[in-house]
Amino acid sequence: MTDILLTATGACLAGFLLDFLFGDPVRLYHPVRIIGNGIALGERLLRKRCGQDKRRLIAAGGVLWVCIAALSFLVPLAALILAYRVHPALWFALEAFWCFQILAARSLCRESGKVYDRLKENDLPGARKAVSMIVGRDTENLTAEGVTKAAVETVAENTSDGVTAPLIFLLIGGAPLGFLYKAVNTMDSMLGYKNDAYLYFGRIPAKMDDVFNYIPSRLTALFMIAAAGLCGMDGQNAWRIWRRDSRKHASPNSAQTEAACAGALRVKLAGDAYYFGKLYKKDSIGDGIRPIEPEDIRRAGRLMYVTAALMLAAGILLRCGLVLALG
Repeated sequence: MTDILLTATGACLAGFLLDFLFGDPVRLYHPVRIIGNGIALGERLLRKRCGQDKRRLIAAGGVLWVCIAALSFLVPLAALILAYRVHPALWFALEAFWCFQILAARSLCRESGKVYDRLKENDLPGARKAVSMIVGRDTENLTAEGVTKAAVETVAENTSDGVTAPLIFLLIGGAPLGFLYKAVNTMDSMLGYKNDAYLYFGRIPAKMDDVFNYIPSRLTALFMIAAAGLCGMDGQNAWRIWRRDSRKHASPNSAQTEAACAGALRVKLAGDAYYFGKLYKKDSIGDGIRPIEPEDIRRAGRLMYVTAALMLAAGILLRCGLVLALG
């Protein structure tokens, strides 16, 4: 048991380092795309049986959630068991590779970096296009400040959703639990809209995403506050803004890391935004002690990496403590 724990910890560390060095290979078919295809297929099949009945739509969304979550956990688990029976080295390689694919820190920095590059070149149309690839809001009328704010918010929020939350699940249950988390997150991104099409069908997937991210988002915010001091940012202000503004979002989780990041950078985030041509009124997060600037995109990226590294170190120490306790 202790050997398996130590090896699994090594695989998680290897996956983290691979993501840090290389990022997601864009030409390699990603398992999350398989999950997404399964969600789309399941939605088509289930909707045919529901019509417009609200209760049936809610139940169908729940059935889809259970099926996708179960398959996302059980299929990689079975593959890893089979790999272990072939040879432990094959199991380690597969586990490390899947940990690498599940984490998205390098990809997030790469995509937000494209926004930074366009802004530094004073290419506002290019910056709007680049940021539209990583945010859900309308971007065609954003100012340079609005583009910068959108990019920083995305890095802050996805520090949890794309990096530390999956890292927590990987440390707890390896790649199978990591893929389960990615499935939950993907179902929310595909089905969790509060519009006519998904208000009922996507209700359970959206709520379950809130449940799965409740603790990770708050842990990430605390680690981000600690990371702020190590990055030469304002850790005290990060703590103050997090305590004050961490609930200023329709989601119970999204403002956690946004508030910590806004405080660390001493800028103002969030506020009103357009989605599909409709204005949504939102509270601002942070005090705006200074104007936001393109360099804040890079600062948010550094804050993300240090936050993730601290969390990984804490997870490894806890696992090593568990190994010692088990003898």
